[in-house]
Amino acid sequence: MTSAANGIVRVMTWNIHGAHGHNPRFELEPVVELVRRHAPDIVALQEVDSRRSRAVGVANPFDALQEALGTHGVRAHAVSSADGHYGQVLIARGPLHQVEVHDLSWRAREKRLAIAAQVETPAGPLRVVATHLGLNVFERRSQAAALGRLIGAVDMPTVALGDFNDWIWPGAVQRCVGTLLPGRTRLRTFPAMLPLFKLDRVFVWPRAALVDCRTDLSARAISDHLPVIADLRMGAHEALSGCRARVAGLTEVV
Repeated sequence: MTSAANGIVRVMTWNIHGAHGHNPRFELEPVVELVRRHAPDIVALQEVDSRRSRAVGVANPFDALQEALGTHGVRAHAVSSADGHYGQVLIARGPLHQVEVHDLSWRAREKRLAIAAQVETPAGPLRVVATHLGLNVFERRSQAAALGRLIGAVDMPTVALGDFNDWIWPGAVQRCVGTLLPGRTRLRTFPAMLPLFKLDRVFVWPRAALVDCRTDLSARAISDHLPVIADLRMGAHEALSGCRARVAGLTEVV
């Protein structure tokens, strides 16, 4: 857990790709171990899938991840069937308030959702929006606009995180979400074996709150996405030149 003494809150987002990666048994232990290594106060996980895991006798990942990673959480099931569920989770160490799950689906495309909540952190309340947007550029444009309306007028520390699938730069997400939440990570996360695209991001208001961000290349053995871990200084108002992005022990200003 991050320290409240310096006002830092750590958030993390990761598309775990059903928790199978190169592992046909869908074991969750590598996912849990990697997340715990970074000790986030808040973690958003996408592509959580209980359908295939049940076939090989693995515990329901929605239940297992909640139990292992945080006291409080909310699930958003994009797909529900007799075999189980597929979707995303938002898990936090502190209580969640004003929790809402918003449907961002566009036409006949795959169902897409956003989780919105106010999270109690050691350094104060933080508004959080976690999502997983669609692959189609027109679909994503509609969903980004909906996210912008959801975020609305920003009057408290706010973070939007997840797999935005926005590989075109500048894309709809940057125009709609990045304008409202100008602090942002810029790490390449997909495909994990040779990262080219910045699909997974953390957007923050105020801009100066984003003081550090990194990824973890060991996630390559678990998922086709790399995670993004970001440290936020709550109440930060001073101008900062940028966040320090660390990959495999290297630090650079972005």
